[in-house]
Amino acid sequence: MTGKAGVKAGLIGTAAMVVWTVIGRFLPLSGAWVWVSSGVNLLMYAGIGVLAGTLLTPPRRPGKGAGAGAIAGLVSGLIAGAVGTAILTMQMAGGGDVPGLTPQQRQQLTETGLDPKMLALLAIPGVVCITAIGSGLAAIGGAILAAVKPD
Repeated sequence: MTGKAGVKAGLIGTAAMVVWTVIGRFLPLSGAWVWVSSGVNLLMYAGIGVLAGTLLTPPRRPGKGAGAGAIAGLVSGLIAGAVGTAILTMQMAGGGDVPGLTPQQRQQLTETGLDPKMLALLAIPGVVCITAIGSGLAAIGGAILAAVKPD
């Protein structure tokens, strides 16, 4: 039942993560708001793990909660990361604004002559790292919930 709870929580969490990803891509965030957005993103992963722990059938064990949370974090992280990378690719290919880049930085990237799609592909290692971190946070959230609320 660990896998079932993890996938279910991952799909529910994916909806929240995709909405947050879309908001983050189209809102002109700068300065401290970028860091706040990142913090909220990490807290959402922990929440997805808690949801996975909640969906486990009692009696819950911390190991099962961690497993379900890790699966949920992987599912939501990979899907939300793919959606975010696709949006970034479309933004860069269309010449639109990219959150976190000033117009001068955008112009410098354009002057390098690199294909915007290639620049967006550089985001893939970031997606993998964030998915790993998110999966770990979700596993922690699931384990803590399972330990605190075994029944």
